[in-house]
Amino acid sequence: MNTQTHSIQTVTLAFTGASGMPYGMRLLECLLNAGKTVWLLYSQAAQVVAKQEMGLQLPASADACQKTLCEHFRVPPERLRVFGKDEWFAPPASGTNPADAMIICPASMGVVAAIAHGTSDHLIERAADVAIKERKPLIIVPREAPLSALHLQNLLNLAKLGVVILPPSPGFYHHPKTIEDLIDFVVARILDQLRIPHTLMKKWGE
Repeated sequence: MNTQTHSIQTVTLAFTGASGMPYGMRLLECLLNAGKTVWLLYSQAAQVVAKQEMGLQLPASADACQKTLCEHFRVPPERLRVFGKDEWFAPPASGTNPADAMIICPASMGVVAAIAHGTSDHLIERAADVAIKERKPLIIVPREAPLSALHLQNLLNLAKLGVVILPPSPGFYHHPKTIEDLIDFVVARILDQLRIPHTLMKKWGE
């Protein structure tokens, strides 16, 4: 999959019901700060997780959520578009207008299984299906522990298709002092996969 810097301008970012919403929100912030256009998708379960883990109320309405997040991150609506799970006419639902890359962060095992088996019950799964068939970079950040043999097989099947499997496993060689440092480690690794510049942490050897 092509991950040249100049090719990544629009990113589909999906939040699912897995634990790890702080990773997703920090990633959204960094993508916007890097000047990227983001198409945001989120499940109903992701709303529950956002409220539980961050005290963040994601509106059920895509339009209301877009307005809230655009105001929060101070970006115009053309830079951050939010689509509901059943918006089948949204750009990421078709190979005629896919984003340059897609990231699912955090990714639940249910969504991983659906993508691995080619079923598309909602827009997140369909967008991932499009990314795979159109050979666009797809990064999945799976959050589950422990992983069963079934989980591992699904992830392996996706890896064989060229999907990047990037578990949120922060390192400690950069001497993190806060939870935010641990979050930034994982987000930095995601951005590195797309060759998107950042200053979240020093490169190895610097």
